[in-house]
Amino acid sequence: MAKPFPTDNPFLRGYYAPVNTEADAAHLHITGEMPAELNGTLYRNGPNPQFAPRGPYHWFGGDGMIHAFHVENGNVAYRNRWVRTPKWEIENKEGEGLSGTFGNPRYTDPRVFALNSTIANTNIVWHGGKLLALEEAHAPFMLDPASLMPCGPDGGYETWGNKLCGPFTAHPKLDPETGEMVFFGYSAKGRFTREVSVQTVSADGRITRAEILDGPFPSMVHDFAVTRNWIILPIFPLTSSMARAMGGLPPFAWEPDKGTHIAFIPRDGTVADAKWVSAPASYVFHPMNHFETADGRIVIDVMKYDIAPLFPLPDGSPSSAETPAARLFRWTFDLSGKANTFREEQLDDRPGEFPRFDERFCMRDYRHGWTVSGNVAAAGAPRLEGITHYDLASGRNATWNAGANDRFGEPVFVPRKADAAEGDGWVLSVIYRAEEGRSDLAVFEATDIARGPVALAHLSSRVPAGFHGNWRPGAL
Repeated sequence: MAKPFPTDNPFLRGYYAPVNTEADAAHLHITGEMPAELNGTLYRNGPNPQFAPRGPYHWFGGDGMIHAFHVENGNVAYRNRWVRTPKWEIENKEGEGLSGTFGNPRYTDPRVFALNSTIANTNIVWHGGKLLALEEAHAPFMLDPASLMPCGPDGGYETWGNKLCGPFTAHPKLDPETGEMVFFGYSAKGRFTREVSVQTVSADGRITRAEILDGPFPSMVHDFAVTRNWIILPIFPLTSSMARAMGGLPPFAWEPDKGTHIAFIPRDGTVADAKWVSAPASYVFHPMNHFETADGRIVIDVMKYDIAPLFPLPDGSPSSAETPAARLFRWTFDLSGKANTFREEQLDDRPGEFPRFDERFCMRDYRHGWTVSGNVAAAGAPRLEGITHYDLASGRNATWNAGANDRFGEPVFVPRKADAAEGDGWVLSVIYRAEEGRSDLAVFEATDIARGPVALAHLSSRVPAGFHGNWRPGAL
């Protein structure tokens, strides 16, 4: 019998509470005018635990659920499905949760532990004609773009002919010029190990690089940066430890005394050629964009936390009195001299997260970016959220807010046409309407966010808090 979810965890209540239904809706009600040029599918991924977990629950540990909004000829259809991973299948058969968060062996049934299953709950990308549901500790999980059912040849996993070396990040980078996908995987030599894999897949689906970087200590590396000439891997002091996990202490914990260490690996070299730059302790879940200047400096725009949110100190005590918030900073590196200089500039003082940009300009100097404004890590605290547009050329920004307790999903940019100018298109976000207990798909003119949505597709159900998504153009 399925057990009730705990009521004392803010990440299992309200906006974050799991939904226990899968649904299909062929024609959502629309207000405003859905742009006729929008033709494709927005896929959104996020944690939605099927059953109450064993032991302490962390937001990052719920089963993946995909929410798909297909837009065509002004119509919006909706479908949601759990990602039917091996873990989900065995728990669905048993009718109860059998796993601790992050697969913590202290709480996980040996049958589930032996599966070493993905939960595929963080991102979803389209590459090489394949739809891949991602987290950051396992191989990608392949889904049919229409049915959202597993379709990979290896039980749903994509391993590129068993040539995948270690785990696969939730945030691969796609080179818009070559179609190459660059990715990494932390804990590359086993759970809570310090090594990081560095790999690439060609546009036609061939592994073309597979190396192991020796990190300074085991760390949760959620995202990274890639420029024309460099792969940039940040090792932040959010550490992992098997000894802590087995002793009932946090598997992941904040240890700022270890500092931040950033590896710069040449794209045309190997990990043996890596240059390391040290920086003060901080944490970044997500960069916005990353590129090289004409004189060879490396620029990375990041949403930076002074203290990693959502994780305690090694002894389990809070890492800060209040939930830390991220703010937009520009990091500039000059690797040409012996000093390996690092410079930091704050671009905005408002809290925010989930930065996105026009990804046709990935690895290039760019002008437009979008974030969810508000401290999204503060689950139980009142906060005003919105969508913010940054014009990095003019220094101006604009925000649109909805209801006081409404919540915004990651803003995803869709160009008006393939060769449109940078920022010419729309931003899509899923908005949770707190007073009504349901969600809308909102469509904004990308550079006129303050105007509010030009169209809303209304669900009668709720899309719970999630992480990342992407747009796949064209028919299903």
